[in-house]
Amino acid sequence: MEKPKKKQVLLYYCVEAEELARKIANQSDHIQLQSVNWRSFDDGFPNLFINNAQDIRGQHVSFLASFGSPAVIFEQLSVIFALTRLFVASFTLVLPFFSTGSFERMEQEGDVATAFTMARILSNIPITRGGPTNLIIYDIHALQERFYFGDNILPCFETGIPLLKRRLHQLTDADNIVIAFPDDGAWKRFHKQLDHFPMVVCAKVREGDKRIVRVKEGNPSGCHVVIVDDLVQSGGTLIECQKVLAAHGATKVSAYVTHAVFPKNSWKKFVHKNGGKPLSLTLFTSFCFTSPIHVQKKMFSDVK
Repeated sequence: MEKPKKKQVLLYYCVEAEELARKIANQSDHIQLQSVNWRSFDDGFPNLFINNAQDIRGQHVSFLASFGSPAVIFEQLSVIFALTRLFVASFTLVLPFFSTGSFERMEQEGDVATAFTMARILSNIPITRGGPTNLIIYDIHALQERFYFGDNILPCFETGIPLLKRRLHQLTDADNIVIAFPDDGAWKRFHKQLDHFPMVVCAKVREGDKRIVRVKEGNPSGCHVVIVDDLVQSGGTLIECQKVLAAHGATKVSAYVTHAVFPKNSWKKFVHKNGGKPLSLTLFTSFCFTSPIHVQKKMFSDVK
C-alpha cells in the first residue's frame, strides 16, 4: 500500500519571528517560507500586504506569531484573519508564548482579564475549509486559561520539557541530577514529565513582613539541582531558591524556564556587565530558557 504523501505547508511569520521561521523551514523540504510586507501608513497604522496571496488557495497555511508587545498584536491579527479568508485548506497559528495575562491577578471587582479577551479574539479567527484554526502554545502560564478558548479554535498545549530532558541527559553528571520546583504550582505542572529524577519542592513562607523561600520536601545535598518552572520574570524567586538549595548542600544549581520574560531589563542581573559578574550569575552553573523572541533580541543587542 502506497504511503500518503506528506502535505506541503506554507509558513508565514511576523518580523520578530523571521530567524526562527527560517530555522524551522530548514528542518523539512515540506515547509515553504512565505512573506508579508509589514509596512505602515504615515499615520502609523499598518499597511500590510500578503505576498503570493493568489497562490495559497487550497494550501495548508501556518503563521508563526510573537505577541511580545501590544504594539505588534493588531497587525499580526490582521494578517491572521486575512490568511484564513483566502480559501486555504487549513490554518495553524503557532504562538509559542501566550504573553497576555502573565502578570494578571484577578483579586477584586474591576480587574480586567486581558488573557480572556485575547482568547476570545483568537477564538473568532474565521473557520477555513479544513475546519477551525489549530493554535499551538508552549507552557501557557496559567493552566486555567485553556478554558478561555471557544469552540471555533482548537488549542494544542505543548511543553518545552523534552528539550530540557535532552539537555540533562547530555550532562557529565546526568546521574546526579535533582529537579527542584520553586512552588507547588510548578510541581503540579511538570513533575509527571520528570518523575524519573529525584525531586525537591520549595515554598514561600511568611516571616514577619517578608516572604522567605524554604525547602518543603526532598533533599538536594550533594547533587546538581536544576530548578524548573514555566517562566521567569524578575528572577528574584530563582535567586532565593538557589540560596536555600545551596544552604541545604546542593553542589551545583542550574535553572530552566520555558519563557524568559525579564521585564524592565531584569535579565541583566544574570549576565556579565562591564567585565564583572553580578552575584546571581556566580550562583548558577547554567541558566537555560527558550526566551520570547523580542526578549532574546533585546538581550543580545544590549550585551553587544
